[in-house]
Amino acid sequence: MAIALFFVGHWTLSVFFQTFFQHRYAAHRMFTTSPRWERFFYLATYLTQGSSFLVPKGYAVLHRMHHAFSDTPKDPHSPSNYSNVMTMMWATKKKYHDLAHGIVAPEKRFDGGIPEWPALDKLGQSWIARLAWVGLYTGFYVVFATEAWQFALLPFHWVMGPVHGAIVNWCGHRYGYKSFDNGDLSRNTLPFDFLTLGELFQNNHHKYGMSPNFAVRAFELDPTYQVMRALAWLGIIKLAEHPQVARFPAELAS
Repeated sequence: MAIALFFVGHWTLSVFFQTFFQHRYAAHRMFTTSPRWERFFYLATYLTQGSSFLVPKGYAVLHRMHHAFSDTPKDPHSPSNYSNVMTMMWATKKKYHDLAHGIVAPEKRFDGGIPEWPALDKLGQSWIARLAWVGLYTGFYVVFATEAWQFALLPFHWVMGPVHGAIVNWCGHRYGYKSFDNGDLSRNTLPFDFLTLGELFQNNHHKYGMSPNFAVRAFELDPTYQVMRALAWLGIIKLAEHPQVARFPAELAS
C-alpha cells in the first residue's frame, strides 16, 4: 500500500506542477500571482519533480517553439519528425539542455516573461542533487516494498518528468479525437484526462493557446483548471481573462 500511494502521489504532484507552473504559468502566463506565491510554486515544482526537475525557462521556451512550429520540421517534439517516442524524447532532451544551460540563446520572440530562480535552477540541474533524489526514492522502496515486482516502478520516479513529456508529446499528437482543425496533428486523447491532469487536451489547447481551461466540450474535464479555480477563489492566483474560460462555443456545447 505504501508503494502504491507513493507512486500515485509522486506521479500526480509531479505532473500537476508541470502543467500548472511550468506550462500554464511560465510558458503561457495564464494566471498571475504574487512574487511570494510564485517562489512557493517554483519550490514546490522542484520538490515534487526531484531528479527530473525541468528549469522553467528551458521548458517555457521549448514549449513556445512547439506552438509556433507545431508538427513541422522545426517543432522540437513532434511525433511526425521521429520514428519512435524514444528518439523524439532524446532529441527533445538535447534541445532542452542547450536552452536550460544557456548553450543556445532562444529567439527573442520565445523569451521574456518567464520566472527565474538562478540558485534553485542551478541546484535542480546539478547531477549531485539529481543522484541524491534517486537515492531517496530508492531508499523508500528498500524500506517499504513488500514484493520484488514493486521495484519495477522505481525507475519511473527517476525520470518522471520525461515520462510525462513522452506521453503528452507523443499521444497528444497521434491518438484521440479532434474538435478543431488547427493545421497540425494535435488531438484530445482522453475526455477526462486523469492521467496527465489536462495536458492530453492537446487539440483544444492548440486552438485556444491562452485559455487556462484545456477542456472545451461539455463532456470534457480538465482537473488542473478546477484546482486553478479554487486557487483563484482563495485569492492566491488571478486567472487571465479569456472567452473560452466562461463559455463553450455553441457548436461544441454537446
